[in-house]
Amino acid sequence: MKILLKSIFGLSILLLAACGKDGGDGGGDNGGGTANPTLPKISIENVTRFEGNDEAPFNFQVLLDKAGEKEVKVDFTTEEITAGFDDDFEFTSGTLTIPAGERTGTISVPILTDIFKEQDEQFKVILSNPINATINSAEGLGTIRNDDTEILIPADGYITPEEYTGWDKIWADEFDGNGIDRSKWTHEFGDHGWGNEELQNYGDNPKNSYIQDGNLVIEAHKEGSGYSSARMITRGKQFFRWGRVDIRAILPEGQGIWPALWMLGENITDIGWPACGEIDIMELVGHEPGTIHGTGHWGPQGRDYSDHKGSHITLPNGEKFSDKYHVFSIIWEPGKIEYYMDDTLYYTLDRSMVNGNYPFDNDFFFIFNIAVGGKWPGYPDATTQFPQQMIVDYIRVFQEK
Repeated sequence: MKILLKSIFGLSILLLAACGKDGGDGGGDNGGGTANPTLPKISIENVTRFEGNDEAPFNFQVLLDKAGEKEVKVDFTTEEITAGFDDDFEFTSGTLTIPAGERTGTISVPILTDIFKEQDEQFKVILSNPINATINSAEGLGTIRNDDTEILIPADGYITPEEYTGWDKIWADEFDGNGIDRSKWTHEFGDHGWGNEELQNYGDNPKNSYIQDGNLVIEAHKEGSGYSSARMITRGKQFFRWGRVDIRAILPEGQGIWPALWMLGENITDIGWPACGEIDIMELVGHEPGTIHGTGHWGPQGRDYSDHKGSHITLPNGEKFSDKYHVFSIIWEPGKIEYYMDDTLYYTLDRSMVNGNYPFDNDFFFIFNIAVGGKWPGYPDATTQFPQQMIVDYIRVFQEK
């Protein structure tokens, strides 16, 4: 008797389980229910294509694993990732119909092109609510590859005069030519920042330093598992002792990005660093895009670290130095260096603050560069976008009459 009751109870469970399965052939499933094995399965493919200039759409292929006996329908919509609606692509939604007996359909998403260099950008096409089918893969990834050669340069920002009363302009580069002036600038070659644990490789590749619209552009790129950038110097060509220096620039940003406009003593090849002295007119660590630093470095010959003093200034209201031009200046006199941002004095370093030899009354040359990574800024992560540009409108050097 017990055996018979147990058998009847087990049979009831099997019957209830069978009744609970979807045996219909009308609706499908949106990925959350139990798929009907008799219905075709829908998948959407990814699309990767260069942006181009003709605004050709991205065509996403939607595939059935087998032809359906009935017409298949599925809803779709686009979603932003790093590409934006109305900037990079048009918001698109609707219902795709695949006739009975066929296995493919196409969803077209209009792409909006421009002429400006950007990082690659992505968006998604998402499928839902299938009829007469089930969903195997619900998301198609669209990757817009950048193929432009120009960057968008903001026109506004702070500017300083071309002349000052009581001062002579003794040297300048307005970057108005067709290319970098090789009589003024030399590219350095090397990697890992000469001891700063950086990641970039410096070279003379035209994609890392070039002239556009009257500006010098220094550009850092991700190169597979590494990074490329440029470091330009005036050593042996242009060097100075005292004066006012104005540099108008737009700065890059992002975790692990480290732009600098700075100077080293011309005698570095004779006595080394830090004995030659270092004047950092401007440094920025990319995770703090609204703050710049001005610093002086010094120390005895043969030491591999410096004594240093400096300060910083932060833009108001969450503004960033990547938004528009600012002018980074020093007024450099015997025994004293004053640091300015947009003609606002934020730090003074003088001889009384420097222990040991004061190196800043010697000849110095200029260095412009973007480093990637290092002990101070940290290292790029998933939030860091490439390429990153430092855009320099001019550098001008004045001395009192």
